[in-house]
Amino acid sequence: MDVKSVGVIGAGQMGNGIAHVLALADYDVLLNDIDQAALDNAVETIRGNLARQASRGKISDDAVRAALGRIKTTLSLPELGQTDLVIEAATERETVKQAIFEDLQPHLQPHTILTSNTSSISITRLASRTDRPERFMGFHFMNPVPVMQLVELIRGIATNEETFAACKAVVDRLGKTSASAEDFPAFIVNRILMPMINEAVYTLYEGVGNVKSIDESMKLGANHPMGPLELADFIGLDTCLAIMNVLHDGLADTKYRPCPLLTKYVEAGWLGRKTERGFYDYRGEAPVPTR
Repeated sequence: MDVKSVGVIGAGQMGNGIAHVLALADYDVLLNDIDQAALDNAVETIRGNLARQASRGKISDDAVRAALGRIKTTLSLPELGQTDLVIEAATERETVKQAIFEDLQPHLQPHTILTSNTSSISITRLASRTDRPERFMGFHFMNPVPVMQLVELIRGIATNEETFAACKAVVDRLGKTSASAEDFPAFIVNRILMPMINEAVYTLYEGVGNVKSIDESMKLGANHPMGPLELADFIGLDTCLAIMNVLHDGLADTKYRPCPLLTKYVEAGWLGRKTERGFYDYRGEAPVPTR
Protein backbone atom coordinates (compact mmCIF):
# COMPACT_ATOMS: atom_id res chain seq x y z
CA MET A 1 0.00 0.00 0.00
CA ASP A 2 1.32 3.44 -0.98
CA VAL A 3 0.53 6.04 1.70
CA LYS A 4 0.05 9.53 0.26
CA SER A 5 -2.07 11.33 2.87
CA VAL A 6 -1.85 11.16 6.66
CA GLY A 7 -4.26 12.33 9.34
CA VAL A 8 -2.75 13.32 12.68
CA ILE A 9 -5.02 13.47 15.73
CA GLY A 10 -3.83 15.83 18.45
CA ALA A 11 -1.98 19.11 17.85
CA GLY A 12 0.18 19.07 20.98
CA GLN A 13 3.94 18.65 21.19
CA MET A 14 3.95 15.19 19.64
CA GLY A 15 1.22 15.85 17.07
CA ASN A 16 2.78 19.01 15.66
CA GLY A 17 6.18 17.31 15.50
CA ILE A 18 4.70 14.37 13.60
CA ALA A 19 2.92 16.71 11.18
CA HIS A 20 6.19 18.62 10.70
CA VAL A 21 8.27 15.59 9.63
CA LEU A 22 5.49 14.13 7.48
CA ALA A 23 5.04 17.37 5.54
CA LEU A 24 8.80 17.65 4.98
CA ALA A 25 8.70 14.14 3.51
CA ASP A 26 6.07 15.21 0.94
CA TYR A 27 3.01 13.71 2.62
CA ASP A 28 -0.28 15.61 2.60
CA VAL A 29 -1.10 16.12 6.28
CA LEU A 30 -4.48 16.80 7.88
CA LEU A 31 -3.96 17.86 11.52
CA ASN A 32 -6.93 17.54 13.86
CA ASP A 33 -7.67 18.80 17.36
CA ILE A 34 -10.76 19.70 19.39
CA ASP A 35 -9.42 23.22 20.01
CA GLN A 36 -8.81 25.80 17.27
CA ALA A 37 -6.24 27.60 19.42
CA ALA A 38 -4.24 24.38 19.70
CA LEU A 39 -4.28 24.01 15.90
CA ASP A 40 -3.20 27.62 15.39
CA ASN A 41 -0.40 27.22 17.95
CA ALA A 42 0.71 23.97 16.29
CA VAL A 43 1.03 25.62 12.87
CA GLU A 44 3.02 28.49 14.35
CA THR A 45 5.28 26.04 16.18
CA ILE A 46 5.87 24.08 12.98
CA ARG A 47 6.55 27.32 11.10
CA GLY A 48 9.12 28.37 13.70
CA ASN A 49 10.81 24.96 13.82
CA LEU A 50 11.03 24.78 10.02
CA ALA A 51 12.50 28.29 9.92
CA ARG A 52 15.08 27.24 12.51
CA GLN A 53 16.08 24.26 10.39
CA ALA A 54 16.39 26.52 7.33
CA SER A 55 18.54 29.04 9.23
CA ARG A 56 20.95 26.22 10.08
CA GLY A 57 21.14 25.13 6.45
CA LYS A 58 19.44 21.77 7.06
CA ILE A 59 16.57 22.49 4.65
CA SER A 60 15.92 25.12 1.96
CA ASP A 61 13.46 28.01 2.13
CA ASP A 62 11.55 26.33 -0.71
CA ALA A 63 11.22 23.18 1.41
CA VAL A 64 9.80 25.27 4.26
CA ARG A 65 7.14 26.81 2.01
CA ALA A 66 6.27 23.47 0.42
CA ALA A 67 5.96 21.71 3.80
CA LEU A 68 3.69 24.41 5.24
CA GLY A 69 1.55 24.19 2.11
CA ARG A 70 1.04 20.45 2.67
CA ILE A 71 -0.40 20.89 6.18
CA LYS A 72 -4.13 21.49 6.58
CA THR A 73 -5.98 21.69 9.89
CA THR A 74 -9.49 20.69 10.91
CA LEU A 75 -11.71 20.52 13.99
CA SER A 76 -13.75 17.77 12.30
CA LEU A 77 -12.53 14.28 13.16
CA PRO A 78 -14.58 12.61 10.36
CA GLU A 79 -12.54 14.48 7.73
CA LEU A 80 -9.54 12.33 8.63
CA GLY A 81 -11.40 9.28 7.36
CA GLN A 82 -10.35 10.13 3.81
CA THR A 83 -6.64 9.79 4.54
CA ASP A 84 -4.56 6.65 3.88
CA LEU A 85 -2.98 6.55 7.33
CA VAL A 86 -4.17 7.95 10.66
CA ILE A 87 -1.72 8.59 13.52
CA GLU A 88 -3.45 9.23 16.83
CA ALA A 89 -1.34 11.42 19.13
CA ALA A 90 -3.91 12.43 21.74
CA THR A 91 -3.41 12.39 25.49
CA GLU A 92 -2.01 9.17 27.01
CA ARG A 93 -5.34 7.85 28.36
CA GLU A 94 -6.80 4.67 26.95
CA THR A 95 -10.44 5.77 27.28
CA VAL A 96 -9.72 8.91 25.27
CA LYS A 97 -7.97 6.96 22.52
CA GLN A 98 -10.76 4.38 22.34
CA ALA A 99 -13.39 7.10 22.03
CA ILE A 100 -11.45 8.76 19.20
CA PHE A 101 -11.18 5.55 17.19
CA GLU A 102 -14.85 4.71 17.76
CA ASP A 103 -15.94 8.17 16.56
CA LEU A 104 -13.65 8.00 13.52
CA GLN A 105 -14.47 4.43 12.46
CA PRO A 106 -17.72 5.07 10.47
CA HIS A 107 -15.91 7.59 8.26
CA LEU A 108 -12.84 5.54 7.32
CA GLN A 109 -11.99 4.30 3.84
CA PRO A 110 -11.69 0.51 3.63
CA HIS A 111 -7.91 0.66 3.15
CA THR A 112 -7.13 3.28 5.84
CA ILE A 113 -4.51 2.17 8.37
CA LEU A 114 -5.07 3.21 11.99
CA THR A 115 -2.10 3.76 14.30
CA SER A 116 -1.48 5.13 17.77
CA ASN A 117 1.52 7.09 19.00
CA THR A 118 0.93 5.66 22.48
CA SER A 119 4.07 5.21 24.53
CA SER A 120 2.78 2.31 26.61
CA ILE A 121 -0.86 1.23 26.06
CA SER A 122 -1.69 -2.20 24.58
CA ILE A 123 -1.97 -2.01 20.79
CA THR A 124 -3.90 -5.28 20.70
CA ARG A 125 -6.49 -3.90 23.10
CA LEU A 126 -6.88 -0.61 21.21
CA ALA A 127 -7.15 -2.50 17.90
CA SER A 128 -9.83 -4.84 19.25
CA ARG A 129 -12.20 -1.90 19.64
CA THR A 130 -12.04 -1.10 15.91
CA ASP A 131 -13.33 -2.78 12.75
CA ARG A 132 -9.78 -3.31 11.40
CA PRO A 133 -7.44 -4.89 13.96
CA GLU A 134 -5.37 -6.29 11.08
CA ARG A 135 -4.77 -2.72 9.84
CA PHE A 136 -3.92 -1.26 13.24
CA MET A 137 -0.53 -0.87 14.91
CA GLY A 138 1.61 1.25 17.21
CA PHE A 139 3.55 4.11 15.60
CA HIS A 140 5.59 5.54 18.47
CA PHE A 141 7.70 8.61 17.72
CA MET A 142 10.26 9.96 20.19
CA ASN A 143 10.18 13.53 21.50
CA PRO A 144 11.16 15.97 20.00
CA VAL A 145 9.99 14.35 16.77
CA PRO A 146 11.98 16.46 14.26
CA VAL A 147 15.24 15.67 16.11
CA MET A 148 14.92 12.08 17.34
CA GLN A 149 15.78 9.36 14.83
CA LEU A 150 13.91 6.37 16.28
CA VAL A 151 10.32 5.24 15.66
CA GLU A 152 9.01 2.15 17.44
CA LEU A 153 6.65 0.07 15.29
CA ILE A 154 4.48 -2.20 17.43
CA ARG A 155 2.38 -4.99 15.97
CA GLY A 156 -0.80 -6.00 17.73
CA ILE A 157 -1.64 -9.69 17.76
CA ALA A 158 -3.78 -9.24 14.62
CA THR A 159 -1.62 -6.76 12.66
CA ASN A 160 -0.92 -8.09 9.16
CA GLU A 161 2.36 -7.90 7.28
CA GLU A 162 1.05 -5.45 4.67
CA THR A 163 0.23 -2.92 7.39
CA PHE A 164 3.65 -3.29 9.00
CA ALA A 165 5.38 -2.91 5.62
CA ALA A 166 3.37 0.23 4.80
CA CYS A 167 4.22 1.86 8.13
CA LYS A 168 7.89 0.90 7.85
CA ALA A 169 7.97 2.49 4.39
CA VAL A 170 6.67 5.74 5.92
CA VAL A 171 9.41 5.67 8.58
CA ASP A 172 12.04 5.04 5.88
CA ARG A 173 10.73 7.97 3.81
CA LEU A 174 10.98 10.22 6.87
CA GLY A 175 14.68 9.36 7.03
CA LYS A 176 14.24 7.79 10.47
CA THR A 177 15.05 4.33 11.82
CA SER A 178 12.35 1.89 12.86
CA ALA A 179 12.61 -0.58 15.73
CA SER A 180 10.14 -3.46 15.72
CA ALA A 181 8.71 -4.01 19.20
CA GLU A 182 6.36 -6.63 20.56
CA ASP A 183 3.10 -5.56 22.18
CA PHE A 184 4.02 -5.73 25.84
CA PRO A 185 3.65 -2.88 28.35
CA ALA A 186 5.75 0.20 27.43
CA PHE A 187 7.39 -1.60 24.46
CA ILE A 188 11.21 -1.15 24.29
CA VAL A 189 12.30 2.42 25.01
CA ASN A 190 9.96 3.18 27.90
CA ARG A 191 10.27 -0.34 29.35
CA ILE A 192 13.93 0.52 29.96
CA LEU A 193 13.81 4.31 30.39
CA MET A 194 10.88 4.79 32.78
CA PRO A 195 12.10 2.42 35.54
CA MET A 196 15.41 4.32 35.42
CA ILE A 197 13.61 7.64 35.88
CA ASN A 198 11.43 6.12 38.60
CA GLU A 199 14.56 4.84 40.40
CA ALA A 200 16.07 8.33 40.17
CA VAL A 201 12.93 9.69 41.86
CA TYR A 202 13.27 7.01 44.58
CA THR A 203 16.90 8.10 45.03
CA LEU A 204 15.63 11.64 45.61
CA TYR A 205 12.73 10.43 47.80
CA GLU A 206 15.05 8.45 50.06
CA GLY A 207 17.52 11.32 50.41
CA VAL A 208 20.42 9.55 48.72
CA GLY A 209 21.00 12.67 46.62
CA ASN A 210 19.33 15.94 45.73
CA VAL A 211 18.01 16.89 42.28
CA LYS A 212 21.28 18.49 41.16
CA SER A 213 23.56 15.72 42.40
CA ILE A 214 21.42 12.96 40.86
CA ASP A 215 21.31 14.62 37.44
CA GLU A 216 24.98 15.58 37.45
CA SER A 217 25.94 12.05 38.50
CA MET A 218 24.17 10.51 35.50
CA LYS A 219 25.36 13.15 33.04
CA LEU A 220 29.00 13.03 34.10
CA GLY A 221 29.18 9.47 35.44
CA ALA A 222 27.16 7.67 32.75
CA ASN A 223 27.56 10.19 29.89
CA HIS A 224 23.81 10.79 29.61
CA PRO A 225 22.97 13.99 27.67
CA MET A 226 20.27 14.87 30.23
CA GLY A 227 19.89 13.85 33.85
CA PRO A 228 16.94 11.54 34.62
CA LEU A 229 15.00 14.17 36.61
CA GLU A 230 15.60 16.83 33.97
CA LEU A 231 14.43 14.33 31.37
CA ALA A 232 11.32 13.50 33.41
CA ASP A 233 10.42 17.19 33.46
CA PHE A 234 10.90 17.35 29.70
CA ILE A 235 8.68 14.31 29.09
CA GLY A 236 6.05 15.39 31.65
CA LEU A 237 5.72 13.86 35.10
CA ASP A 238 2.09 12.90 34.42
CA THR A 239 3.22 10.91 31.37
CA CYS A 240 6.00 9.25 33.38
CA LEU A 241 3.52 8.27 36.08
CA ALA A 242 1.00 6.97 33.54
CA ILE A 243 3.64 4.74 31.95
CA MET A 244 4.83 3.43 35.31
CA ASN A 245 1.22 2.56 36.18
CA VAL A 246 0.86 0.69 32.87
CA LEU A 247 4.04 -1.26 33.66
CA HIS A 248 2.96 -1.97 37.25
CA ASP A 249 -0.57 -3.02 36.29
CA GLY A 250 0.42 -4.93 33.15
CA LEU A 251 3.36 -6.89 34.55
CA ALA A 252 2.27 -7.20 38.21
CA ASP A 253 5.83 -6.77 39.43
CA THR A 254 6.60 -4.58 42.44
CA LYS A 255 9.81 -3.33 40.82
CA TYR A 256 7.59 -1.13 38.65
CA ARG A 257 5.78 0.51 41.59
CA PRO A 258 5.68 4.27 40.95
CA CYS A 259 7.62 6.27 43.52
CA PRO A 260 5.25 8.07 45.94
CA LEU A 261 7.17 11.30 45.35
CA LEU A 262 6.42 11.11 41.61
CA THR A 263 2.73 10.68 42.45
CA LYS A 264 2.90 13.65 44.84
CA TYR A 265 4.38 15.95 42.21
CA VAL A 266 1.64 15.00 39.76
CA GLU A 267 -1.02 15.56 42.43
CA ALA A 268 0.44 19.04 42.99
CA GLY A 269 0.17 19.80 39.29
CA TRP A 270 3.96 20.12 39.07
CA LEU A 271 4.28 18.25 35.79
CA GLY A 272 7.59 19.60 34.52
CA ARG A 273 8.40 22.09 31.79
CA LYS A 274 4.83 22.34 30.50
CA THR A 275 3.61 23.71 33.86
CA GLU A 276 6.89 25.52 34.62
CA ARG A 277 7.47 23.44 37.76
CA GLY A 278 8.53 19.87 38.31
CA PHE A 279 11.82 18.65 39.71
CA TYR A 280 13.03 22.04 38.54
CA ASP A 281 11.34 25.46 38.71
CA TYR A 282 11.41 27.03 35.22
CA ARG A 283 9.82 30.37 36.05
CA GLY A 284 13.10 32.28 36.30
CA GLU A 285 15.97 32.86 33.92
CA ALA A 286 17.52 29.46 34.71
CA PRO A 287 15.96 26.23 36.03
CA VAL A 288 16.25 25.87 39.83
CA PRO A 289 15.94 22.47 41.59
CA THR A 290 12.82 22.18 43.73
CA ARG A 291 14.42 19.73 46.18
